Amino acid sequence: MKHAISRRDFALASLGASASVALAQTAQTSSRADASRLSMPGLFRGRVVAVHHPADAVPAMFERGMRELTGAPDKTAAWKLFFEPGDVVGIKLNPVGMPYVINRADVTREIIAGLESAGVKRRDIVVYDRYRAQFLKAGFDKFLPQGVRWTAAAEDYENIQLAMEGYDPDHYMDMALVQPGQVLNSPTHRRSYAARFISKEVNKLINVPLLKDHQSAGVTLALKNLSHGLVNNVRRSHSSNTLNACGAFIPAVVAMPVIRNKTVLHIMEGILGLYHGGPGSNNRKQFVWNHHTLYFATDPVAMDRVGWDELDRKRVSVGMKKIAEDLPDSFSTFLRRQPEHVEIAGAMGLGEWDEKKIELRKVSL
Repeated sequence: MKHAISRRDFALASLGASASVALAQTAQTSSRADASRLSMPGLFRGRVVAVHHPADAVPAMFERGMRELTGAPDKTAAWKLFFEPGDVVGIKLNPVGMPYVINRADVTREIIAGLESAGVKRRDIVVYDRYRAQFLKAGFDKFLPQGVRWTAAAEDYENIQLAMEGYDPDHYMDMALVQPGQVLNSPTHRRSYAARFISKEVNKLINVPLLKDHQSAGVTLALKNLSHGLVNNVRRSHSSNTLNACGAFIPAVVAMPVIRNKTVLHIMEGILGLYHGGPGSNNRKQFVWNHHTLYFATDPVAMDRVGWDELDRKRVSVGMKKIAEDLPDSFSTFLRRQPEHVEIAGAMGLGEWDEKKIELRKVSL
């Protein structure tokens, strides 16, 4: 990585982190969310592995990526650093980029094969996205090996998002932020509750984000795949194109112990990327590009900083402004995007933001 964080930038990040902590509180009662050496930023703080293959040979990319991330002699040994028999492991996919930039069947199957090599039974693997209807529309259920389970927290997207079916009242993030017209002193309106999937059903999680631009958050990579996929009442973070609080909301959710302590590995699909108009790629095909890369990390902040840089590099190459400098257009309508959620997450200790301390290992096969 080439650039060092400035004193001013560090001060701003610290201020943002302090504001997030002041605004948000978390609660948990389950001992299954206790911190461990695998808790974010995990075993390899600041390390990100980017494996490029022009023909998208996913098994070879995984073999090299997992060995390069961990230093293990083979990929089975690498998987065993994170998982063991008896673990119940969730895999968080993302269908929002339909129809072009969504999770691939071969990537998901390779993750499942890696878990099996570590001794995790298929019945103990649970593939998840928040909305059942979107999961099925993306066809994720159709490419799962026999015996692997899948689940969701809610039936489909809705603007209000306050229903508790599928969510756990004992695990929440409480923030002084509500949608217009709601009541600030109502716990239901000011809290985002964790899905029972993450609080009750699994003890470890693999996060599988995509390389995408986002209209309000700036980027939707590892951090946002967790923050907006594992809790309810998320629309309050960006309820209009001028009411945007993603910068504070995203790191506050990811800091929830039940999310931070269970998410042990991040594998970002960058075989295709979306550099503008995200998060969905419908009617955005002109902004989809072949990147032919998979990313591996235990540190979501370092991964997101690398992904953000990659999106900016692509945007500049086609004559567009960088994400943080961009203004609204017909494809991306938010007045100001908030990719600073990545920096704030770093200041909160969720991972490494400082480019001088990020070890980016690029591999071409």
